[in-house]
Amino acid sequence: MSDVEVVRARALDGVAHGFLGRSGGVSTGILAGLNVGTGSADDPEAIAENRRRATEAVLPGARLVTVFQVHSPDAVTVIEPYSDRLRPRADALVTDCPGLALGILTADCAPVLFADSEAGVVGAAHAGWKGAIGGVTDSTISAMETLGARRERIVAAIGPCIARASYEVDEGFFRRFAEADPANERFFADGTPGHHQFDLEAYVAHRLAAAGIRTGEMLGEDTYAQPARFYSFRRATHAQEPDYGRQIAIIGIS
Repeated sequence: MSDVEVVRARALDGVAHGFLGRSGGVSTGILAGLNVGTGSADDPEAIAENRRRATEAVLPGARLVTVFQVHSPDAVTVIEPYSDRLRPRADALVTDCPGLALGILTADCAPVLFADSEAGVVGAAHAGWKGAIGGVTDSTISAMETLGARRERIVAAIGPCIARASYEVDEGFFRRFAEADPANERFFADGTPGHHQFDLEAYVAHRLAAAGIRTGEMLGEDTYAQPARFYSFRRATHAQEPDYGRQIAIIGIS
């Protein structure tokens, strides 16, 4: 699919993966583009076609697997696709099975893709602020280890997400992170009175490094600031739009 933009990470070179945005899809209106979110009010047939296009752009012929994301720290091991009705509530997936495309949906939260090429194990995590501070990346790494991965070999990449300049939070949000670890204050910059600017991407990168991941890449793509390329929940909220799209990050074993 030449018109589907696939953003790839150098850290994952040689692994079938991609962070996708809006381009190349069939959705229209405020959701125009490659919207893959079943939680949106989009035409189900358009969503299905967008998911097919996204999968084909990253791992042709693979079967896409997603979960019912709930901002948790939970990771599941996948051996075959779930039906929509039976998708587990979780925010990360891991597998060692070829032909499966693990998909994580985002609209400002950080998608994180993982691989241990030597072990033949991959993972994908949805790291919003709740999942990030709750340890979703740690859970993903541990689940990969149960399949034979070794954390010193695991590489990870953090895809398009809301950047610090676009992510204003209140004092209570700041205190939650500072009380968890005073060192977390470095991920916040001063904002308007009573507010701070939070660097989600840098915080997730810190959690990866603290877990023993030696190679972690940040793509530095702000979803909020690029309306033509990415969906953004916060941007849609600020614009008082009635709905918002979701983009997908995919990784799999050829």
